[in-house]
Amino acid sequence: MDLKEKIRSIPDFPEPGILFRDITPVLQDPSALKQAMDEMAQKLASIEFDLIVGPESRGFIFGVPMAYRFGKGFIPIRKAGKLPYKTLSKQYGLEYGTSVIEMHTDAIKPGQRVAIVDDLLATGGTCKALAELVEEVGGVVCGMVFFIELAALGGKRILSGYDVQSLLVY
Repeated sequence: MDLKEKIRSIPDFPEPGILFRDITPVLQDPSALKQAMDEMAQKLASIEFDLIVGPESRGFIFGVPMAYRFGKGFIPIRKAGKLPYKTLSKQYGLEYGTSVIEMHTDAIKPGQRVAIVDDLLATGGTCKALAELVEEVGGVVCGMVFFIELAALGGKRILSGYDVQSLLVY
């Protein structure tokens, strides 16, 4: 099946000028969801990793099943103030503003190999900040896998030097 046909495009969300790629129809369709997960797993299979890291909230949707499938741990990266233990934080740019993400200080041990999994690569700001958090505690980012990439926004350029793979590219 062509998964792009399942993606709903919504203009001017969450702000005027943004074309939002809504993955909800993929998540609702068992066959499409299975295909998306299977194809993302194929991309991850070529990466040697110890943990999967995913940002709130859609990174959880794709990251946790991948961690389960590969028998690895999952590290949640959350918005500021959502994690209960000691955290490290990073501010980053979005295509329509800025935000702050946090990770527990003990989430990754030095030398652990980390794969980053998320739903969308846009400007690359979220993933760059996430990679910096991983590296700050001594983790090694060994690959990044995205469900969707918005190529015109240049995220891959921001993530130059990392192994970046995307399932669907717009």
